[in-house]
Amino acid sequence: MVWVRILRLGLVQMSLGSLVVLTTATLNRVMVVELALPALLPGLLVSRYYGTQFLRPRFGHGADQGGKRAPWILGGVAVLSVGTLLAAHSVGVMAESLTQGLMVAVPAFVLIGLGIGAAGTNVLALLSAIVPERRQAAAGSTVWIMMIFGLAVTGISAGKLLDPFTQERLMQVATGIAAIALTLSILGTLGQDRHVTRRAPERKLATRALLKELWQDSRVRAFTVFVFASMLAYNLQDLILEPFGGHVFGLTVGESTALGGQLHAGALIGMLIVLIGTTALDRFVRIALRTWVVGGCLVSGSALVALSFGAHMPAVWPLAANVFVLGLANGVFAVAAIGAMLEIARDGSEPREGARMGIFGAAQAIAFGVGSFLGTAAVDLMRLITTHLPTVYSSVFMAEGLIFLIATLLATKLTFTNRAAPGRAVVPGE
Repeated sequence: MVWVRILRLGLVQMSLGSLVVLTTATLNRVMVVELALPALLPGLLVSRYYGTQFLRPRFGHGADQGGKRAPWILGGVAVLSVGTLLAAHSVGVMAESLTQGLMVAVPAFVLIGLGIGAAGTNVLALLSAIVPERRQAAAGSTVWIMMIFGLAVTGISAGKLLDPFTQERLMQVATGIAAIALTLSILGTLGQDRHVTRRAPERKLATRALLKELWQDSRVRAFTVFVFASMLAYNLQDLILEPFGGHVFGLTVGESTALGGQLHAGALIGMLIVLIGTTALDRFVRIALRTWVVGGCLVSGSALVALSFGAHMPAVWPLAANVFVLGLANGVFAVAAIGAMLEIARDGSEPREGARMGIFGAAQAIAFGVGSFLGTAAVDLMRLITTHLPTVYSSVFMAEGLIFLIATLLATKLTFTNRAAPGRAVVPGE
């Protein structure tokens, strides 16, 4: 029964991924290509989403206080769906008037951020509360794989349905995706709260007071710093890998896109390795959660350092293999870190999973936003210093690799436990 509950929550993650890919990929392309707007514009709009992520602890704390997460999750998906539809509508308005279109788009992306924050934080908090500790890494792998599946299916399906592009088609596709996402979220969420045996916290604390108290917990503080550092390194290469392939290795657009595919394929296989290693192989070889986290960070950092050296010998460097290994290690690290997040979130005698998950989620989201900006800014800055492109990209990848290696050292300091904390939820069927 535990796996049924995990898969049901995975449906919510799949829904979130489907709605997000429509706004970050499809609408981005329409603004830049069909409407010939500056690429900076969708970047600034997406930054509105990241700007709301500091509210994640508040969303988690609100659910903690009420003792129910389903309303927060479904409410978040509903707000995200409304934001997605408004964002799609804003594209049509921009075609007539950019100013009026932006007046619709800005609040739409704020709603997108609020919806993701409320739903995403509480999905993971609920997962933390209902999944037994020995299954948390596997649970993290499963819901993340399902989210990627949602991203892929939506991207492919939307691409086919939108061709040839019209604003009417865009609204129809967006409406269909939103309806499916809401339906899957209802199926995945309803009834899940009753499997959490811990009651709402007895102490009613203001969000600021609670965050100050939680920050005094050395385990929470150390893990938050680790999440920020590792996710910063994880996302720094996101927007520069394909330009790197074109500038340094002379790859065509199709070849550089395939390079990105190698990265994602490696990540998916890495996630599957953790899933299999923490389920099917667990009875034969017990691999500690910290080993997965440290190993994934170490290999990720090493792969980035290797990419830095490879930039200076493009004629002989196995670029595709290097990128695949990077993706593989990224996948292992990412889902293992989610498993660690699930464990630490439900630590302590009071049910504060939502607040802790909110702190970790905010650190992750802010690191993603900062990483996307700094990666591209670093390349532009280096190009002002030198025109030698291998040196430009090599220096940036070396810096990213070193940040990942610092995250590895931080991970070795983290403590995990296999003992149930006092008051921790007992899941039937463990």
